[in-house]
Amino acid sequence: MKALLKLVVVLGAFFTSTFVIAKFTGLLDLAAIEAGLESVRRDGAPWWVGAALSALLFADLFVAVPTLEISILGGHLIGFPGAFVFGLLGVTAAGLTGYALSRWKGEHVVRWILRDAGEREEMRTTFRTYGVVVIFLSRAVPVLPEVSACLAGVTGMPLRRFLLAWLTVNVPYMALATYSGSVSSLENPYPAIAAAVGLSAVFWCAWMVFRRRTGLAKPATARAAQGRS
Repeated sequence: MKALLKLVVVLGAFFTSTFVIAKFTGLLDLAAIEAGLESVRRDGAPWWVGAALSALLFADLFVAVPTLEISILGGHLIGFPGAFVFGLLGVTAAGLTGYALSRWKGEHVVRWILRDAGEREEMRTTFRTYGVVVIFLSRAVPVLPEVSACLAGVTGMPLRRFLLAWLTVNVPYMALATYSGSVSSLENPYPAIAAAVGLSAVFWCAWMVFRRRTGLAKPATARAAQGRS
């Protein structure tokens, strides 16, 4: 588990750094994104907004974006189920691309982060055991979906298994986010607020339970002591 955690932390730090850079440069200003999508909706057909929504969510693979907020915004602008379809296309394209790129070239990155062959094998064994659960719970942390998709590719998880796990978590997630946005307004923002808080809380609590049950939350010294006993 230690090798997998090390890889997750390094990859997570990379994706987080892209978010910080984009935030400070103004590329990820949510108000500006909303204004841009509003402009697209006024000047063109609703499906143009949907295409922009898909592109933003796909870009999450390269620059960490606030997926939940953008999905809710998409539901508000073009309604349900249109926003759901375009949103699901975006996150699925991001997941499949991360999986494919990592399966193709990810080994070089893994070898750079985990220099020891034993650590690399431990990482693969651990992800093969818990990988599906990690994908199920990936929406608990903003950068974890991209990290889990990359890990699935680099560890050779079968594509069908990865896609099934990815859709299992992202179909209900995107449906609830976009639907809550579609029934919300400036006068009644509570459905969107409830969805944002509820989804974050559920996934976060499930992630904490998973960490405790797998020993991921224990200090490294404690795990080492258990291994020697």
